[in-house]
Order: sequence, then structure tokens, then C-alpha cells
Amino acid sequence: MNNNTQEEHVCNDKTQNEHICKISIFTNIIGGKWKLAILWNLRNRTLRFGQLASVIDGISRKVLSDQLQQMDKDGLVIRKSFNETPPRVDYSLTKIAKNLDPLFVKLEEWVDINYINNN
Repeated sequence: MNNNTQEEHVCNDKTQNEHICKISIFTNIIGGKWKLAILWNLRNRTLRFGQLASVIDGISRKVLSDQLQQMDKDGLVIRKSFNETPPRVDYSLTKIAKNLDPLFVKLEEWVDINYINNN
């Protein structure tokens, strides 16, 4: 997991003096343009690198590789490589990442209520 110090996650809000800002921790680990899309696409399935690259529109292979490497380091994805020719690498979610599933469900509901069904 990411070994950031608590000082990096202290809220700027003076009412949160010296308390860890949980949203800051979340956005530091999950934030960015691509991590949520990667997590979403790995929900309930294992994908090879090439499959993941093809289902996430607009992501370069370099960026995907960098993001997966960071997510592996942060304990969000499992990288399993096989000693085959051609090389094969599978990605799946860790238990920590699978715990985000209820959040994804709520986000889907929020989008449905506020953007899809609101038209």
C-alpha cells in the first residue's frame, strides 16, 4: 500500500485541525483521470493488459501501464504474469478494491438520478 505520511493528508479546513482528511487520502490513491475507469472495468472480472487497453477509450498503453503499476503498488490490483510466449499478464482487483463496489453502485444511482433520468 501507499506509505504516504499523515501530514500529506491533513485537511486545509481549520475545523479539521490535525485530523486526517479521508477524502484527500481517497483522491490521492484513487484520483486521476484513469484509475476509476480501470477499477470499473476490472469489476467482477480478470482482464489481460490488451483487453483492458481496448475497453478503456482514449488511454494510451504507456499511461495504462503506469497506472496499473501504481495501483499494484497501492494494493488495488493483482498483476499475474504467465511464463508464456507471447507473454501474458492478467489483472484483477484486490479485496481492498472490491470493497469499492458499493461506492460504484451509489455513483451509478447518482448519475441515473441527476443526469440520465433528469432529462
